[in-house]
Amino acid sequence: MAPPFLILRNIHLTFGGTPLLDAAELSVSEGDRLCLVGRNGSGKSTLLKVAAGMVQPESGERVVQSGVTMRYLPQEPDLSGFSDTLSYVLDGLAPGDDPHRARTLLEALGLTGNESPKQLSGGEARRAALARVLAPEPDILLLDEPTNHLDLPAIEWLEGELQRIRSALVLISHDRRFLSNLTRATIWLDRGNTRRLDQGFAAFEDWRDALLEQEETERHKLDRKIAAETDWLRHGISARRKRNMGRVRALMDLRKQRREQRKVAGNVTLTVSEAETSSKLIVEAKGISKSYGDQLVLQDVSLKVQRGDRLGIVGPNGAGKTTLLNILTGQLKPDSGSIRLGVNLELVTLDQKREALDPDMTLQYALAGGSDKVTINGQPRHVMSYMKDFLFSPEQARTPVRVLSGGERGRLMLARALAKPSNVLVLDEPTNDLDLETLDLLQEMLSDYPGTVLLVSHDRDFLDRVCTSVLAFEGAGKWLLYAGGYSDMVAQRGEGVKAKAAPAQKKTEAEAKSAPPPAAKPAPKRKLSFKEKHALETLPKKMDELRAAIARHQAALADPQLFSRDPAKFDAATKGLAQAEADLAAAEEQWLELEILREELEG
Repeated sequence: MAPPFLILRNIHLTFGGTPLLDAAELSVSEGDRLCLVGRNGSGKSTLLKVAAGMVQPESGERVVQSGVTMRYLPQEPDLSGFSDTLSYVLDGLAPGDDPHRARTLLEALGLTGNESPKQLSGGEARRAALARVLAPEPDILLLDEPTNHLDLPAIEWLEGELQRIRSALVLISHDRRFLSNLTRATIWLDRGNTRRLDQGFAAFEDWRDALLEQEETERHKLDRKIAAETDWLRHGISARRKRNMGRVRALMDLRKQRREQRKVAGNVTLTVSEAETSSKLIVEAKGISKSYGDQLVLQDVSLKVQRGDRLGIVGPNGAGKTTLLNILTGQLKPDSGSIRLGVNLELVTLDQKREALDPDMTLQYALAGGSDKVTINGQPRHVMSYMKDFLFSPEQARTPVRVLSGGERGRLMLARALAKPSNVLVLDEPTNDLDLETLDLLQEMLSDYPGTVLLVSHDRDFLDRVCTSVLAFEGAGKWLLYAGGYSDMVAQRGEGVKAKAAPAQKKTEAEAKSAPPPAAKPAPKRKLSFKEKHALETLPKKMDELRAAIARHQAALADPQLFSRDPAKFDAATKGLAQAEADLAAAEEQWLELEILREELEG
């Protein structure tokens, strides 16, 4: 068996008092597909920087096999010092690497290579950085939040590219669908330690919950033992004192062990302040259109949103999602058409760019203004207590916003938004920088929320969990409404969200006259092949069999004692479920493609 490409052993690193990394380990072998998961602030990015050789640990060992090539994607790429995006990408190539691949990747990511780094948006900088690390096709790719600032077409393109390349992957991401589709093993960084699951992210959360439950049971046993030994200490030590001192020392050791145990950090507690019930009609749009100069954003869009709806809005960057959201909430007027808003609407908006936060404002002032109280559902709460609900410590009360991490700013924006009375929540990319546990709780809160939710997001899993309908960009200012979540939309459309078409270059009058007339496209004449007909006939039965297999695996995994009673059976059921779900998705996609082809040929 070939030795691993990269090994981290017994890595220790401390910032402040509590160790950030405490005997953390990581091993990356050829062809590995690993995800690195853990709470915000648990040290994932730091461990990835140690793996990349950018951070030196206090102790531990980093071993890289001779000749192994590695590329690291930071969360915030730095393009300063480069004249354009192409020179930035080419600078990442080693002698012998293909410069043509650098140009190809830039084009695939929607860049020309001529963009000035000083004028790039966050999404464009991320795309250039992705092209830089992907172009050499290294042995190991270390990717820290590669989907940040990317739209849905770019995320799905990146998935396909990472599935194709030979590089070993170590991914940090809060995009569940992205991790589930790409990974085959999971590294959980928890309280400074790493634990490995030799299954992809799809199996991680059940495994994590089982481990935490087992840990809680062991902690309870230790507490009972300490209580029993303390009782003996009070009543039984007077006789045979010398022989019993060993037992006293053992009790002291137990207390020390219990004291030094690092418990899992508390969960975020999400409670939304509810306003009075709104009217049944939230907003009705009839034939609305909107343009900015020559750019058509909306064309003849009609839509009705009623109380209790959870509407997701999806499309590529630049399609006009935020513009549409502003028109639907009455903040922007359409060029034509009509907008009718309901009555008694109390809107609360979560801004995707966190622009409502003054960087010099303290955390306490951001939540409570000049007061020390926050009113939630009509009840006053001390701001320190409310801060704890969002995992902020009392020591952070006077911390300025500018020093908070991206995840902490995300939690602060949630805390501010949810404290305001509302019956309509307007969420523009609410999942940015939130960890998986907070995403879970936000999703649960939205499911229980009695009001209406308007949601813009590129997180496919979150859209599936929250939305009752999806409004999708179809190109040229057209938007269509689909029932269900993002996966339901894909099933109905036969494809996901496509990248926004680049604006056509205008020809001069002379060029238009000299250009030859376009050749007429021949009509398709071919028929379905025997193999395609056979697949159309047999795939429905295969899909039914796969759904039955999924149901069997889910029934087995529903047993809460299965993991502790029969770990092998639990693993087999988990693997079987993941495989059956993947096979079903592939079969459904193949059937849809063939059905669309049949309609085109017969129509």
